[in-house]
Amino acid sequence: MSQRRENYRAALRREQDDGSGPRSAKVTTLQSRYIRVTVEVDPDLQGDLARWVTWPVSSVVVAGATVLRTLVDTVGRVSRPGD
Repeated sequence: MSQRRENYRAALRREQDDGSGPRSAKVTTLQSRYIRVTVEVDPDLQGDLARWVTWPVSSVVVAGATVLRTLVDTVGRVSRPGD
């Protein structure tokens, strides 16, 4: 247990002594009564994530538009009672 603690502290010191300079990361803290989670996002991830997510999101939008268009066409063709 003591060795794990020392390894952890050494890693923290290395992180603090990193001479690369501060990076502007986006930090978000989610807190509730029983749990607190801090999420730190690397700024370089934003471009990678946007590139990775663009195709699936656009596919979902096209599929949703197709479904809605089909529903509108179907509802338009169905005769209502009394018409």
